[in-house]
Amino acid sequence: MKAVGRTGVAVAALAVVGGAAYGVTHLPGEDGGAVAEQRLRAKPEAAASPSRSAAAEAAAVAGGKPFTLVGTGDIIPYPSIIQRAADDSAEGGGYDFRKIFAGVKPLVSAADLAICHHEIPYGRPGGPYTGYPLFKAPHQLADALADSGYDSCSTASNHTLDDGYDGLVRVLDNLDRVGIRHVGSGRSAEEAKAPALLEAGGAKVAQLDYTYGTNGVPLPAGKPWAVNLIDQERIVSDARAARAAGANVVVLSVHWGSEWQTAPDKQQLDLAQALTASRGADGLPDIDLILGTHNHVPQPYEKVNGTWVVYGMGDQVASFYEAQKARGNMSSVPRFTFAPAAAHPGRWEVVKAEYLTQYSDMRPPFRVVCTSCEASTASADSTYAAADREVTRAVMSRGAGEQGLTRATK
Repeated sequence: MKAVGRTGVAVAALAVVGGAAYGVTHLPGEDGGAVAEQRLRAKPEAAASPSRSAAAEAAAVAGGKPFTLVGTGDIIPYPSIIQRAADDSAEGGGYDFRKIFAGVKPLVSAADLAICHHEIPYGRPGGPYTGYPLFKAPHQLADALADSGYDSCSTASNHTLDDGYDGLVRVLDNLDRVGIRHVGSGRSAEEAKAPALLEAGGAKVAQLDYTYGTNGVPLPAGKPWAVNLIDQERIVSDARAARAAGANVVVLSVHWGSEWQTAPDKQQLDLAQALTASRGADGLPDIDLILGTHNHVPQPYEKVNGTWVVYGMGDQVASFYEAQKARGNMSSVPRFTFAPAAAHPGRWEVVKAEYLTQYSDMRPPFRVVCTSCEASTASADSTYAAADREVTRAVMSRGAGEQGLTRATK
């Protein structure tokens, strides 16, 4: 397991329920992809037996403790960013993205769980690497994400298939290589169906991920499961399956909405309302948190039916040079603290909701900056202070401040 500045965090598979096991390992396949092998990978003490009673399960997590979960927005390496990574590399012809992420590494690595959104595929080693409309990035990006401290990445987006099925496989193979979990796309039907499985504070956390589409690129022939598409019934079914398999917390990552629009659109509002209203037989929510991506700009946070929804974080790594698209270089970083729910043994709930602000600074050398951290100092760069205000305005535009959301500075 990867551990960067963490204590008490382990990646574990969920319980076996009804003969089905979550937790998938991968073996090399003939097409350079992978063959899924179902097996339970939980620590013995973390796995719940099918015959284990609810009381026993509750007792097992009674010693649980609070944990923090951080999410970040879309990672889109445009050619200028890829060139920066090449310039930062100590090896000729290599790509080093670590310096680009260095400014946000402290807040990512300090979180008990950190989730990224991996927007684009990897090209073949050596390139060519391309930008819009069909992205292909160097696979060394995965090394920088691991170095920054990410535990899991969502991978379902409108660009997942920009380099076909092979590009999708390269991403998942390299995330596996560096020890980062992933969800949203798959090399097999079993992998595509399974959530990303994490553990923190004694809680089992399941992450799900879906996208509105793939920019008209058809799903690979014979592989209709390769990318998870938004389907309300499927999302609820998958969340309930994860819960039945032992998840104490279910986090939904979703690629949705309208690009360049700060306000959530009808799809976002309707789906958020339906999913947060969905309850299991115990009357408790099927989904505990929704993290949105795709919109390029920061969007509001809002509590819907008692559940926090981040409609859109914005792009974490981007390089928009046009003045009218300056907001595309700004994003928010949600940080939620979960703690055992005293009234509901075996469940965790959000007890603290925070956000930080972030900016892709295109001035040489290109770096991603935590602007709420910088803007709080007396010597704040005016560009960072302006970005902090702009992101804050968007995040708070639907009354999240009155619902308990606060701005953090570290």
